[in-house]
Amino acid sequence: MKKVTAIASIFLFSILRLQQFLHVSSSPLLYENQVHNESSGERNFEQEQEDAPEVRCSRDRSRAAWKVIDQYLTPFVEKENYQLSKKCRLLPENDMFRDQEEHKIYLDRNEWRCGYCKKSFREEKFIDQHFDKRHYNLLDLTHGKCLADLCGALHCDAAMNSKSSRSKCNPEAAARNRHLCESLADSCFPISEGPSASRLHELFLHQFCEAHSCSGKHKPFSRGGKDQGSFFRLAVGALVLVLLPVFYLFLYLIQSDMKGRTQELRRISKSGWKAKSA
Repeated sequence: MKKVTAIASIFLFSILRLQQFLHVSSSPLLYENQVHNESSGERNFEQEQEDAPEVRCSRDRSRAAWKVIDQYLTPFVEKENYQLSKKCRLLPENDMFRDQEEHKIYLDRNEWRCGYCKKSFREEKFIDQHFDKRHYNLLDLTHGKCLADLCGALHCDAAMNSKSSRSKCNPEAAARNRHLCESLADSCFPISEGPSASRLHELFLHQFCEAHSCSGKHKPFSRGGKDQGSFFRLAVGALVLVLLPVFYLFLYLIQSDMKGRTQELRRISKSGWKAKSA
């Protein structure tokens, strides 16, 4: 009974360790949904409030658009070794928040650091507000630099799994988004530029544009994106590493128990044989 209890305790400890590992490993993919408070060692954010010109571009939706591009388009562009033209609105430099996002340092789920002034925060939204108030002058407000304007074409709502992506389809909105999507395909991947551009043009239409329809026949990102199986393979490997020693320990304890019982049976048998002989 004690051995069974020991095995159960070791198994429970291993599961808890694995759960902790998976939580730490996946935290960069989920940080946007976590709720934090500003670092206790910093001044309250209210003390930083300043009057700043309003930016008519959503940082959150621009970030979502950039993630869609990075996940579902960039791998194919890199595979073709294709250079996007300066006219393409999907270029990183056409994101007014790109420089600030690259100066956002993620340390752990409770700490973010500003790459400009090294100030620390305990939630991403606070560092976003810090950028808006303290580093507003670093934004590129050039016309056409708002990636959020492309969210309709890039299916940001579907990528963010927002309620609007599950709302009733509006044919007029679908037609507008399809037109914008096709214009992006034409400007970023002109067919006249060669085989690589032609292949990427076709891929962009399949990946993004065909889904702008109320028929429901096509889904966005049909060609896939970056390999998302690496994390799951890592998790499986960790599970094997954690459970394999437990398995061998279990076998060892079972064998030890069986060996002890065999010796006990032999002793009883010998005692019984001696008793009969007497």
